[in-house]
Amino acid sequence: MAHDVTLADDDKVILSLMAANGIPPYESMTPKQARSAMAQFAAIAFPRMAVGSVEDLSISGADGILKLRLYTPPAKPSGLTPALIFLHGGGWMLGDLESHDDICRKFCVSLAMPVLAVDYRLAPEHRFPAAVEDVFTAVRWLSDNVERFDIDREKVAIGGDSAGGNLAAVAAIAAARGMLPALAYQILFYPVTDLGRESEGYARVTSGVPVAAPTMRWFRDAYLGSRQDGEDWRASPLRADDLAGVAPAFVMTVQHDPLAEESAAYVSRLMKAGVAVTHLHYSQHFHGIINMGAMIRDAEAAMASAVAALLAHFRPSASAG
Repeated sequence: MAHDVTLADDDKVILSLMAANGIPPYESMTPKQARSAMAQFAAIAFPRMAVGSVEDLSISGADGILKLRLYTPPAKPSGLTPALIFLHGGGWMLGDLESHDDICRKFCVSLAMPVLAVDYRLAPEHRFPAAVEDVFTAVRWLSDNVERFDIDREKVAIGGDSAGGNLAAVAAIAAARGMLPALAYQILFYPVTDLGRESEGYARVTSGVPVAAPTMRWFRDAYLGSRQDGEDWRASPLRADDLAGVAPAFVMTVQHDPLAEESAAYVSRLMKAGVAVTHLHYSQHFHGIINMGAMIRDAEAAMASAVAALLAHFRPSASAG
């Protein structure tokens, strides 16, 4: 592992715990074993926050039933409210409605708005573009049902972490191109942005952290049907030929991450296209910290920063009225 900045003490504690418990790298496991291993991280997730209600929903998807989960805040404001669609990470192979339940609850309470989680199909059982299709279905469904949940159609945001950040970025591009209903904002935590090539981070972060270059190659090879799929902007948003009109973004990156460079490159592409971007970078952390909020203190700050950015975007301007 070659890094130019020391890991935070919180991260070192987690690595020590993983070593003590004999947790092997994801890429050395079967998908079933890796899914079980990821579930163990629930023990170090953010404390479970009480929300107003949680409703599990089943809708028609591209390949049968697509499961969603809608969180509503404890005290719902009167009138129409913004909403956030959240897409879990896990390399398109791992994760589900439970793995990111703490994050969705925290967003719901902190934002005081509904949060819709999407249980998209996972690889390798369902390869690209299955997850993309499910996300598009969920975005369209929410747009068709805004009246049912008192949601402002013009204030629907989308977000996700890692593979979920990838899918959120793809949905934002699709919305800008008129392929989906409008999306007003995007929150991307250390997103995957280019599966067509390996950025410098793959050579820099090779081992010693939960998600290193071999892990990302394992995820990529399970998700894509062929290397050519990596050239498709729906797999690699960095490869989209035009990002003009894409929703404003909050993007968080971390240094000890093979994705750091490609995530930062996406930030640059967005800004060059005239998109407003808030970019938060942590030099001392590894990939996945928002799933470890009970132990990594900066995870709280990262979530708070994302919340503040989204609320600021939806807040009426000083000149309004």
